[in-house]
Amino acid sequence: MRVGLGLPVSGTWATPETMRHVAVAAEERGFASLWTFQRLLHPVDEEWGSAYHAVLDPLTSLAYAAAVTSRIRLGVAVVMAPYYAPIVLAKSLTTIDVLSRGRLDVGLGAGWSAQEFEAVGVPVAGRGARVEEFVAALTAIWTQDPVEHHGPLYDVPLSHVDPKPVQRPHPPLLLGGGAPAALRRVGRIADGWISSSRTDLTTVGEQVSLIKEAAAEAGRDGDALRYVVRGVVRLTDEPTTGDARIPLQGSASQIRDDLEGLGAHGITEVFLDLNWDDTTVGAPDESAALANAERVLDRLSP
Repeated sequence: MRVGLGLPVSGTWATPETMRHVAVAAEERGFASLWTFQRLLHPVDEEWGSAYHAVLDPLTSLAYAAAVTSRIRLGVAVVMAPYYAPIVLAKSLTTIDVLSRGRLDVGLGAGWSAQEFEAVGVPVAGRGARVEEFVAALTAIWTQDPVEHHGPLYDVPLSHVDPKPVQRPHPPLLLGGGAPAALRRVGRIADGWISSSRTDLTTVGEQVSLIKEAAAEAGRDGDALRYVVRGVVRLTDEPTTGDARIPLQGSASQIRDDLEGLGAHGITEVFLDLNWDDTTVGAPDESAALANAERVLDRLSP
C-alpha cells in the first residue's frame, strides 16, 4: 500500500509557502505521491462544498511542486479530458513529466458540472465517448513519430510532436468515474482507476472487482492495474466510535487500520487529502491550516 498526500490547492491554505512546505515535508517523511484536482468555477445558485470554492490550477500546481521536490511522484486526480484538445493537454502533461524527470501520474475524468461544460463550450452529452477517444489520441501523441490521429471527435494531422515524455511508453493514464460504464472503461483502456471524494470506501472492493472483470474480458491483467483512492481524511486525537464512523476519519491508529483494510480490497494507493477538511481549507490563516497538516504528516507518515 502506497500512501500519498493531497497538495494544498483549495481554500485558504493554497498558498505558495504552504504548498512548498507540504510538498517538501511529504517527500522528507516518505510519502509516495502528491495529488491535485481540478475545479474551474463554483456556481452562484448551488453549493458544492468548501473544497470547490477556490481552487488553483492542478497542472500549474504540480509544476511548482516538481520544482521543490526530487523524488515524490506527482499526480492529478483528475483533470477533465473534455475541457481540452488532446494536443494541448498532451503538451502540458509532457512538460511536467520532463521538468519532474518522469514523476507524473495522469488522472483523466469525464466531468460532471453542467456549468463548467457550458463555460468551456463543450456539450455534456457524449462525454464518455470523448474520454475514450481522448485516451487514444493522447497515447498516439506520446508514442508515435510522426503522429496522426483522426476520429469522430478529435484530429491530429500528420506531424512531429516533441519532446516525448520521459516515462515510456508514456506517463501512467488513470481514469476516474464510479458508474459501471466508467469502471469498465478503466478495465479496457487505462493503466488504473482513481476514486472520487464521494466514493463509499466501505464498498470500494466491488468497484475494483468490476474493473478487473472488464480487464479480463478485454484480455488484460486486472491485477497489474493501479487502484488509487482519494482519502478524505479527518484525524482526531481520540478514537471515533459508533456505527456512523466513516473510514479514514478517526485516530491515527484507526486510520492506519482503514488503510490496511483498503489494501485487502485491492487498493494499491491512498492519498490523504486535507482539501476536503473544512478546518484546513477554511482555516483563518496559513498557520492554522499548517498545524492540522503537520499533525497528519507526523502521525500518518509511511
